[in-house]
Amino acid sequence: MIKRPEQRVAIFIDTQNMYHSAKHLFGARLNFSKLVETMTAGRTLVRAFAYVARSKTGEEKAFLEALQAAGIELRIKDVIEFSSGERKADWDVGMAIDAVKFAERVDVIILITGDGDFVPLVEYLKAKSIIVEVAAFGDSTAKALRESADYFFDIADQRRTLLMGSGILRSFRTPRPISHPAPRVTDEGLHMSPHKEAPTERHEKEIEEDLQLNGPAKTGRRPAASGGRRKIRVTI
Repeated sequence: MIKRPEQRVAIFIDTQNMYHSAKHLFGARLNFSKLVETMTAGRTLVRAFAYVARSKTGEEKAFLEALQAAGIELRIKDVIEFSSGERKADWDVGMAIDAVKFAERVDVIILITGDGDFVPLVEYLKAKSIIVEVAAFGDSTAKALRESADYFFDIADQRRTLLMGSGILRSFRTPRPISHPAPRVTDEGLHMSPHKEAPTERHEKEIEEDLQLNGPAKTGRRPAASGGRRKIRVTI
């Protein structure tokens, strides 16, 4: 797809969907700032919005500040806690309304989500002659969403630059066959015997900020609001 410098772009980020997808698929954190830069691709960025939820404890403060520091505007909704213990903060409608409002001001709408619930929005925008691009992880994106977009960008194809954390390093390692005795360097040190498997790599310690939200992402869907406790890692 040809991207022209004169195109005006607006970006809408389904933050919770993308966080859980990155964590579930790669055990890593998504660099939202780098992703916005990648998707803008030298065009004119009018606005970039991230849709997030705020808990009563405010434990996600550092994460929200990191998004703002990257030039991303926040749409914040407080988490609703029900007597049953369920927590909910659904941003689907709000994100769709904002996209429709900006349709008259831009040439391209970029949705950063893998949630199939946004297919009607994509179809509406295209009917208004707006180019719609979608960025998400291919393995957790609804097929209908991929097919409806004018352009789909699979974040996994550039995970070296767009993901951060120990999980992304492990995802790129492949076994190295050894046919004769030779020293091997592993996470545990130098080993001379090739007859034993390398010890399992120790996970790097990562800083996490708790976010009182939904459970793990579901393939092709925005993570369902549940009573689980969700963690979000801060990328600064």
